[in-house]
Amino acid sequence: MSESPNIALARRLYDSNADPAVTKEIMAPDIVWDITPGFPFGGVYDGYDSMMNDFFGSLLPNFDSFGAKAEEYYATDDDHVVVLGHYHGVTTAGETADARFIHLWTVRDAKLARLQQAADSYVLRHALNS
Repeated sequence: MSESPNIALARRLYDSNADPAVTKEIMAPDIVWDITPGFPFGGVYDGYDSMMNDFFGSLLPNFDSFGAKAEEYYATDDDHVVVLGHYHGVTTAGETADARFIHLWTVRDAKLARLQQAADSYVLRHALNS
């Protein structure tokens, strides 16, 4: 059985390691980026620019490396993809963090239009505060 177009879209994001050229192409300009409360810089970010500047612009300076590795993909219906995986990061202080995540993506007009994230926030908070 071939992969659904929505799973292929989500897979493209993770396979690119969130390359900005790819994210700009496959994410809706009005994307809603909903990050679990308790996660570093958790909250709701409205729009691509806010996601990149306000969320990632705040989070990434705390890490020498940070990435999301997708491990399982599930298409739930015509508009949603669930992705299970792990974050891996090394903080600027040298602490390592590996945390599980669940990403629920909403797809609209062949673009990623919303992320709802649930993650093991404690692991990342602990690494950042060590």
